[in-house]
Amino acid sequence: MSRLSAAFAGRNGPTFVGFLVAGDPDPATSLTVAKAMIDAGAGILEVAVPFSDPMADGPVIQQAHERALAAGMTPDATFDLVRAIRGYAPVPVVLFTYANIVFRQGWDRFAVRAAGAGADGLLVVDLPPEESGDLSAAAARHGLDLIRLIAPTTSAARRRQILAGASGFVYLVAVEGVTGVRDNLPAHLAGLIGTLRQETDLPLAVGFGVSRPGHVRAIATAGADAVVVGSAVVRVIGESPGGGEEMVQAVRDYVAGMTGRP
Repeated sequence: MSRLSAAFAGRNGPTFVGFLVAGDPDPATSLTVAKAMIDAGAGILEVAVPFSDPMADGPVIQQAHERALAAGMTPDATFDLVRAIRGYAPVPVVLFTYANIVFRQGWDRFAVRAAGAGADGLLVVDLPPEESGDLSAAAARHGLDLIRLIAPTTSAARRRQILAGASGFVYLVAVEGVTGVRDNLPAHLAGLIGTLRQETDLPLAVGFGVSRPGHVRAIATAGADAVVVGSAVVRVIGESPGGGEEMVQAVRDYVAGMTGRP
């Protein structure tokens, strides 16, 4: 059983997928934040490779990319961070990135390096299925799951195409638009989760806008297997200039509140 499969097996509630931008606010603190999320109950970590044009992300996560790049974070250093996380705990790690970063390194080379660092999956947010053949093959060769996104506006025919090449889990985008904290999740979300449950046996993870324990309960009740929380965690980091243990504790407390861990 892969680490990703194990993360969804035998759980009483939804798996918490914690998001961070590698190197935010600096490389050393980023590792400490990752450890804090694991200790607070995160079952999967989604680690973003810092990028200068993160088009799928709202202002909070865009600023995290800027902080990480200003601190000198690179794709190479991101692989080092994944390796350090892997040395700390067996929690699965999914690399969240953009196609330009992977293409510049080479599809196969990026997959080799990601797998060698201990990553379990790749989520290339701006790479459509029609253009992902090379990466799909490279990921399969090196034991990496290729996570696919489905949006609220994705048609049934398009969903079938996306699901045909998905592995690991399916990332269901809860809202239209970019990442960011929302007060309420859309009313149609439960119906979309139910529809997808009929279309795939892969675990379903819901992200974009998830920020409150009530959101987690609603998503679990609707039948999803995981929640992805990014902007809310990253906002805690951004609101703590200079970082430090106080910020790390705030992240730990927030994640514990979302996972229900004491």
